[in-house]
Amino acid sequence: MAASGGYKDLREKLKSMMPYRENQKSREAEYGAERKRKHSDDEYSDYEEQKDEEVRKVKNGVRQIRLFSPDECVRIEGKIDEVVSRAEKGLYREHTVDRAPLRNKYFFGEGYTYGSQLQKRGPGQERLYPKGDVDEIPEWVHELVIKKLVHHRVIPEGFVNSAVINDYQPGGCIVSHVDPIHIFERPIVSVSFFSDSALCFGCKFQFKPIRVSEPVFFLPIRRGSVTVLSGYAADEITHCIRPQDIKERRAVVILRKTRTEAPRLETRSLSSSMLPGYMSNRLSGSNKLQQILKPKRSHRKADPDAAHRPRILEMDKEENRRSVLLPKHRRQSNFSSENYWRRSYDYTDYYEEGGEEEEDDDSSPARKVKMRRH
Repeated sequence: MAASGGYKDLREKLKSMMPYRENQKSREAEYGAERKRKHSDDEYSDYEEQKDEEVRKVKNGVRQIRLFSPDECVRIEGKIDEVVSRAEKGLYREHTVDRAPLRNKYFFGEGYTYGSQLQKRGPGQERLYPKGDVDEIPEWVHELVIKKLVHHRVIPEGFVNSAVINDYQPGGCIVSHVDPIHIFERPIVSVSFFSDSALCFGCKFQFKPIRVSEPVFFLPIRRGSVTVLSGYAADEITHCIRPQDIKERRAVVILRKTRTEAPRLETRSLSSSMLPGYMSNRLSGSNKLQQILKPKRSHRKADPDAAHRPRILEMDKEENRRSVLLPKHRRQSNFSSENYWRRSYDYTDYYEEGGEEEEDDDSSPARKVKMRRH
């Protein structure tokens, strides 16, 4: 039976009696959607403003100059090749050369510990090596690079006491970092050679496989150009070199000045923290011994479609470095730490043999250890 008034459903009658409620619900829904859109737009606008402001700060802290001609680049690149050759022959001091897959570092004047070399990691833990642990800055760096920078008033005379050459192969990278503020004064000066590349600011790295977020600011780096970082660009935001930005061999000469109050490792603490017990006992008290790094790896070219491989190897290397400090029963059997197992010492002989570790005869305390490469 139909309800009075011709309504078939009581709900229809209630709607007809209170139409303003339906209109109110509709208005509230529209108002809510509008608020959400406005809030979303405001958030996006705030984000864009913050991003633009950060880009402006980075740009204010970056100075670039195209200073070295192609002929000057060729001459300096020949000198860099000589450095690589001397390192491969083992002619540099122990801490002058630091090798990693697709990236070699050569420290001159001053060197410092960083990353996986530290027992306690994190910003502020870096330390300078003891005086004399790295070779002096080569004369050609002074004559061909530093003098020209001083002449063009990029840096004052006498500013540089630390020079680092980073030699990258295709697919090489360096993860996001800030040059240690407690170690180095500002500005940070770098000169690029061999090929064009890029410096990225504000990226985040993820590993296995390597993934790099979009940069806050992308800075093209041309061969022969000088890049000067100071202020916000040097201290408040990280910078990195991504694997996809190293398409050809590239080298950079980084020129810095260490702070007079920068913390420095003592020889004893260095030998005890970075070597196993029986090795540190041999090294303590023999500061005059100049250890020579044996050539560890030839340069290898990366597959452009698999740029994550270098960093995977780097992570494996860090794991092996840590394993040196573990008790024997917790160690892995295939040590391959670049900074320890591949050094050549006058009194220790490592060789490849099948199977297990074997004890040497009583006349020599050195052990024969099986080695495997990645």
